[in-house]
Amino acid sequence: SEKSPSCCSFFGFPESDDRKTYYLKIHAPWEVLATYADVLKIKVPFKASDIPKAREVPLEWLTQPFRLPDNIMRPEPDYFTAPFDKSKVDFFLIDDKDTFFPPSTRNRIVYYIMTRCPYYKEDRLEKDKTGIKRLLNNGTYTSAYPLHDCKYWKKAQDMQCESERYHLYKYWAGFLCFYKEQPLNLIKKYYGEKIGIYFAWLGFYTEMLFFAAVMGVICFVYGVLSYEDNITSKEICDPDIGGMIVMCPLCDKKCSYWKLNSTCLSSWQSHLFDNEGTVFFAMFMGIWVTLFLEFWKRRQARLEYEWDLVDFEEEQQQLQIRPEYELKCTGRRLNRITQEMEPYLPFPSKCARFCLSGATVLFWTCLIVACIMGVIAYRLAVYAAFASVMKDSPTSKIQLVGSLITPQLATSVTASCINFVIILILNFLYEHVAIWITDMEIPKTHLEYENKLTMKMFMFQFVNYYSSCFYVAFFKGKFVGYPGNYTYMFGKWSKLRNEECAPGGCLIELTTQLLIVMAGKQMVGNVQEALLPLLRNWWGSRKGRSHPESTYSRWEQDHDLQNFSQFGLFYEYLEMVIQFGFITLFVASFPLAPLLALFNNILEVRVDAWKFTTQFRRPVAAKARNIGAWEEILNVVAILSVVTNAFIVAFTSDMIPRLVYLYAYHTGSKATMRGYIDNSLSFYNISQIPDANLPEAGENPSWFNNSTITTCRYRDYRYPPGHEKQYTHTMQFWHILAAKLAFIVIMEVRNLHNIKGF
Repeated sequence: SEKSPSCCSFFGFPESDDRKTYYLKIHAPWEVLATYADVLKIKVPFKASDIPKAREVPLEWLTQPFRLPDNIMRPEPDYFTAPFDKSKVDFFLIDDKDTFFPPSTRNRIVYYIMTRCPYYKEDRLEKDKTGIKRLLNNGTYTSAYPLHDCKYWKKAQDMQCESERYHLYKYWAGFLCFYKEQPLNLIKKYYGEKIGIYFAWLGFYTEMLFFAAVMGVICFVYGVLSYEDNITSKEICDPDIGGMIVMCPLCDKKCSYWKLNSTCLSSWQSHLFDNEGTVFFAMFMGIWVTLFLEFWKRRQARLEYEWDLVDFEEEQQQLQIRPEYELKCTGRRLNRITQEMEPYLPFPSKCARFCLSGATVLFWTCLIVACIMGVIAYRLAVYAAFASVMKDSPTSKIQLVGSLITPQLATSVTASCINFVIILILNFLYEHVAIWITDMEIPKTHLEYENKLTMKMFMFQFVNYYSSCFYVAFFKGKFVGYPGNYTYMFGKWSKLRNEECAPGGCLIELTTQLLIVMAGKQMVGNVQEALLPLLRNWWGSRKGRSHPESTYSRWEQDHDLQNFSQFGLFYEYLEMVIQFGFITLFVASFPLAPLLALFNNILEVRVDAWKFTTQFRRPVAAKARNIGAWEEILNVVAILSVVTNAFIVAFTSDMIPRLVYLYAYHTGSKATMRGYIDNSLSFYNISQIPDANLPEAGENPSWFNNSTITTCRYRDYRYPPGHEKQYTHTMQFWHILAAKLAFIVIMEVRNLHNIKGF
């Protein structure tokens, strides 16, 4: 219904140096800007604010080393604003029509016009020929982008140009500014509110990570300092205790009997993360995640007020209507509220598209689960191979890193690496599928489109990245049975026995899994974000390097840069939210995860700033009052993290069984952990082990003598052979289970109370 932008000014420029590329510069004069500012109800100032400014914060001088100069922070004057009305121009504070609308608003208006501008002749019925996007898709134009205001490495020669890109590069993108605050007002002015909100959230998240990282380091240091007081590990490593305990085979046929002290190293490693500090840190992170979300809501509300986004809904709806929806929905119906005819998608078509979309998402989710099951089968099969090779000594045939290799460690590391590769491959494939099915659903508004794509991508990424950690945390070692009655992954015919945990628990394996996947993702992500755009731009700008700077125009230089796609910011959010899941859902197993995230995010802020100022074309400015659907996702992850960390401490960590032993089952007058290892291992008569579970001939180590060794030990609480209730659970098992459930209830009630309290 809007006018065609025939009143815009078009400037054709000579062909570029390669004589293949032609440029067309579009300029919107005052009349066009005023007309569409009225249509879009863009807010502009009409009166200076008389609200008193807030007083200075006490001890504000302490923050001076972290602050930027005022001319860079750009504190904006306070005004009362109202939607622009072209018929009432005299009511607004217009000093200069050329600068009244900031550059971000100007390029947003021009882009709005271009997405709805028809290019068919009036006497033809080719009404699908509308908008710059179609021209880009059919190759008529190769790109459409706003221009940067100057070069990033030096100020513009035009004194009227504010050289905002140069200031952003100097004070924001430089890594030496990592400890400085971000110039959010300048970012908002140059790139728009949507990008400004992203960097505000990323900076706030990084600030809050500092407190979680400090507490995580304290808990890790506690584990290191209490290293020598770890009686459990000392007993495992003691030749007279752990060296005398013969353990039952961990797999059928290829696994042999083994001595408990062969897990000496892993037991010491487990203590670093599985100690009394684990419980405290899990509780602390439950409080931290609540404070993070609540304080972010306050920061976000403050930005909404300062950037005049409080009453943004009406303008947002005007801006967010998708031209694709108008083109593909040929049906029209009367809107009962506006009393205007509008396009709509018939219910049968909408239902069919929804069903196809749901089936596609379900198929890909099942594909991920199948891949995870394949990795688990690999773990089971390869563990037997490693155990057979290393039956006499962990490194008798593998001379790689000395005595550090054990079957458990070799299996865990290789499986984690394979799982990480699978994650990257599935991510690459599903990204294209998610965009395709979201396009197929034909969302009505840009906001609806973003929310649908966000939910699909996060659901997939959630299953893809976290499923292996969920397996190690909550399934491995939980359903293994006992000698003579083992549980198999796909039934006995598969001969793949469910994995068992080491005597020290599975927490160290969860730590290994989390470290490899989280650190690997961050390294690959940083390389992709920094190196790939740099190489592409270097290759694309090679012709410009052979010409004088004065003859290589601004539009040609910007054309050599990478295009910032409509999903660029989406992937930035997705990367950080997945990281947020790692440091909250499984943080009880790895207290140093927030520290890794902090280091990564300090780099991430500057890398993203560097990309925006040097490697990307200037994106079209867009408004947003919040982080959108990501806020709800963060809330769900926060609530889920309270549950997962409680279960990790209760069922994956060995903390609760140790405390039950310490206060209820220790022997002697003084409560100590001496004797815990012997107490936590049950006996089984070797003569009663079925042939299918016995090691093959030649698999047993040289020290094993079947005539003198009649029993083996396994990790469980069951009555010994010869007891009237042999091989059934002892009362201690039920006491431990009750203690675990009680801990979960207490921790859930405490943390959920904290969440509701805010």
